[in-house]
Amino acid sequence: MSVLQWDHTVHYVNDLAQAIGAFRDNGLTASYGGSHKLWGTHNALSYFGLNYIEFLAIEDRELAASLDTPNLVVKDAVNLLPDHEGFSRVAIRTGDIEATASALEKQGLKLSPILDGRRLNAQGQWIEWRMLTIGGHYQGLVYPFVIEWKGSDGQREEELTAAGIIVPHPAGELTVRQAVFSVPDPVAAAAHWGEIFGLGEVPASSPAFPGDSVSLAIGDKVFEFRRGEERQMTQVIVSGDAPGLAGRTLNVAQGEYVFTAE
Repeated sequence: MSVLQWDHTVHYVNDLAQAIGAFRDNGLTASYGGSHKLWGTHNALSYFGLNYIEFLAIEDRELAASLDTPNLVVKDAVNLLPDHEGFSRVAIRTGDIEATASALEKQGLKLSPILDGRRLNAQGQWIEWRMLTIGGHYQGLVYPFVIEWKGSDGQREEELTAAGIIVPHPAGELTVRQAVFSVPDPVAAAAHWGEIFGLGEVPASSPAFPGDSVSLAIGDKVFEFRRGEERQMTQVIVSGDAPGLAGRTLNVAQGEYVFTAE
């Protein structure tokens, strides 16, 4: 399987402007991303290097609800919004989506076809990618989806920086470090995701009773499974040199962003 990285986090919201405002009010750069014209959704983005937060909202409910699409990110948005804002799925980046799909199929997972995605950005340009979604869940926690972008990571970061899309945050130098998932049995959930995606266990980042917290490394970042009954992603942990944010938790549309010092 191609080396996998945590690409971004989908956060369902009803109002993109409110989400952008909540980030900007706390020294975090966020801006309108664009429209998914074929899916009836639109987004706002906040980049932390190549890893980013995607605030996703429904732009055309009639279109989104009428789609016969295997894109579970859109289907879930239709089913959950407007009543249930919050974190959706994480996206895992691959450099070879066909090879990744083949490896996942061997694990017995139910995969969508490889889909062509695109959105019209604020500058009137089409941004394109390929993706697949994974059906079902484990302990009630939905699986990530897989995305492939054109070009290498280095090329993309250089292009996004030159285009003014990846820009510094006024609050300080920050990096998304960790996603926290609440599941009834963290040991089993981590073992399952580790086997599926080829991720190795690392020491838990916070003290916990044995079995109450298990962490997997994905690149230089961490997926942490904590004992709980939410059966979903509950927190994004961001670290760096931002004195005004360190030690704080920012709640945005039922999603928690926890800030720690580097």
